[in-house]
Amino acid sequence: MTLRLTDEQAAELEAIARVENVPIAEEVRIALAEHIANRRRDRAFQARLKASIKRNQEILDRLAST
Repeated sequence: MTLRLTDEQAAELEAIARVENVPIAEEVRIALAEHIANRRRDRAFQARLKASIKRNQEILDRLAST
């Protein structure tokens, strides 16, 4: 996986990892885990997700019926 950051983001991430005494990759994993947890609790996101799943299921059902 490649992650492109601005110079400022990279510098700040490096500083945080250094202060926390963990690898940069660990800080990224922590941030992603928090972001995912926030989305799981976000009712508006969950509604959009369910709508997306429904649309995709309808498309898959149409494709499967040929």
